[in-house]
Amino acid sequence: MRRYVSYSEEVIEAMKYDKPLVALESTIITYGMPFPENVQAAREVQQIVRDHGAVPATIAIMDGKIKIGLSDEELERFGDSKGVVKASRRDISYLIATKKPGATTVAASMFFADLARIRVFTTGAIGGVHRGVEETMDISADLDEFARTSVAVVCSGAKSILDLGKTLEYLETKGVPVMGYQTDIFPAFYTRSSAHHVDYQIDDIDMIAEMLRVKWNLGLEGSAIIANPIPEQYAMDEQYMEKLVSDALQEAKELGVTGKELTPHMLKKVQQLTGGKSLEANIALVKSNAELAAKLAVSFNGN
Repeated sequence: MRRYVSYSEEVIEAMKYDKPLVALESTIITYGMPFPENVQAAREVQQIVRDHGAVPATIAIMDGKIKIGLSDEELERFGDSKGVVKASRRDISYLIATKKPGATTVAASMFFADLARIRVFTTGAIGGVHRGVEETMDISADLDEFARTSVAVVCSGAKSILDLGKTLEYLETKGVPVMGYQTDIFPAFYTRSSAHHVDYQIDDIDMIAEMLRVKWNLGLEGSAIIANPIPEQYAMDEQYMEKLVSDALQEAKELGVTGKELTPHMLKKVQQLTGGKSLEANIALVKSNAELAAKLAVSFNGN
């Protein structure tokens, strides 16, 4: 593995002294924000993790290596890189072999976190079953990764462009528990509400950590979803966002935007239509999730 994996000094020290770690994806750095604002946002998220007792491990593919944790110089260089590939599980071997940079999606980040034995990962929102799946068969690789990779995923529900009902059904089929932190409603990224419920509402972080411990001690492989609604002051109206997303999806369909290009296209379009408010909301929920993930990692690591 030394041939393919590189750890930052901060992560190496955390592993040496058994400090709690939180894995962070790198798509937030390369999609949705220009340089240098993207790097500044990434640094702020990392600092939130540190401020709450854990060590951040931002994951990316650079220079033919899987990077578990980025130095400040690497973060700066990665944030200013051109032609960074949105990297899911299928892209990993190609990007490492060709030494092309890759921004890791939820699926790839979880795979690498598990490789490094990091048990808590945080993101904005998960992928899932896309609307119109009956015609497109577009199902995110995230879902199968949840079923086989034993990493807890702190998120603000699923992306609002998805079919949330089918996404939750898929997770149930794969045996992936969906917990709501201080909520019984499954949030939809920019909004705190949706028409769907979580499997369990759990209000105590120590209890979430204990549930994870029991799950994996029993040999129940796979992840668990911890849904953390966007902070109320940044939440957007559910009906307004549904109309906006539906219109943007129709436009994407007419333009022929599909596959891995759909989510970045939609994020950019929604940002335009909301006058930048969706980007502000995205950053706020990512920071909130980072705080919860750090607290969960500390609790999980302490027992």
